[in-house]
Amino acid sequence: MYARWYAQILQKKLTRPYVHLIFGARQTGKSTLIRSLLPKDATIFDLSDPEQRSLHLASPGAFTRACQALPARRGPRFVFVDEVQSVPSVFDAVQSLYDTDKRRFRFILCGSAARKLRVTGTNLLPGRSMFHRIVPLTLVEHPAPPAGTEVASPLPLTWPGREANRVPFPEADLSTRLAFGELPGIVAAPESDRADLLKTYALVHLEEEIRREALVRDWGAFVRFLGLAAVEAGGVLNYTNIAQEAGLSQPTVKSYYQLLEDMFVGFSVPAFSRSPRKNLLSTSKFFFFDLGVRHAAAGLRPSRNVVRALQGPLLEQWVGIELWKRLTYLGDGRLHHFRTKDGAEIDFIVERAGRYIPIEVKHTERPTPSDARHLLDFLAEQGPRAPHGFVICRTPRPLKLHDRVTALPWALL
Repeated sequence: MYARWYAQILQKKLTRPYVHLIFGARQTGKSTLIRSLLPKDATIFDLSDPEQRSLHLASPGAFTRACQALPARRGPRFVFVDEVQSVPSVFDAVQSLYDTDKRRFRFILCGSAARKLRVTGTNLLPGRSMFHRIVPLTLVEHPAPPAGTEVASPLPLTWPGREANRVPFPEADLSTRLAFGELPGIVAAPESDRADLLKTYALVHLEEEIRREALVRDWGAFVRFLGLAAVEAGGVLNYTNIAQEAGLSQPTVKSYYQLLEDMFVGFSVPAFSRSPRKNLLSTSKFFFFDLGVRHAAAGLRPSRNVVRALQGPLLEQWVGIELWKRLTYLGDGRLHHFRTKDGAEIDFIVERAGRYIPIEVKHTERPTPSDARHLLDFLAEQGPRAPHGFVICRTPRPLKLHDRVTALPWALL
């Protein structure tokens, strides 16, 4: 089995006597990871199975009765519930069982959508649960070809624990990442199959998830929206334009964007607001969680041809997605973008521990000091809170563009 960055952390946390909630988009490897960590005698409820799902929807007490029938033992008995969002009543049953005997069971509840849980006000077990999020592969899990000099990353994600027996996913160059994304199953599949698998993901998995949860009334309208949202990914949100092109109201478009976030297939990056400048733009940007899924959702066949047509924007999206994945795992910090009405722009600002790390993304192999001009203005404005900035690009080796700005190869991010 290929190694996942979160595996050792999750294994340690599962020893804690709480209910563990594990969420993330489909095909991010949640179930595979969890099953690899479970003891052999764990009890598994797979609610993606229509028969099991129907049973528990029709008889809410069935889950409680099944757990109570399990023989008692000295240590906790692991109970894993997959696709738990499809039967929200399981959360109340888990609370009752947990409150009755906190040490008899170790519940692990795994889901790929939160919309139904949020809308119905489902009990997410506050004070009793630990929350975990699984995302597509990071650069440390899915390595790049060796890039030479090692330098400090603007947002390091070091491998936890021992690395001796770690089996990383196969190396991939930049064009492969930009073309096919970094879902574990896609990365491990033969390249000739990846485009078809991604198309199936966009058309089948998303449709199945949405229709099963009755999340939208008009599937055709949502498909139009999805394609437009994918084409516009990485840009500043423009609800008016999307609404006009999709033939939808603005409130519906906003609810559809929220739906993508609830399904964990998209995330928003808010505008940076802690600046003395008066002409800041305040609109968020929106990104799909994976570039391969983005291409398929946009109606494009994922390939290197797609990359050649959109090299700069796709590299910027890849950097944003990588930063978002790292912040998700680190559990500390926020991601922003910066833009003013007169055209000054910084692609990403990482906020951590009261400090700001501004990051520009350029597709060039030969960065120059002019690529750092907006970074330098921001660094001067923020003073000690922003000690250094970075230009992420395709340079073969790190370059010093200024005393406070370094150009980094993408592989060293």
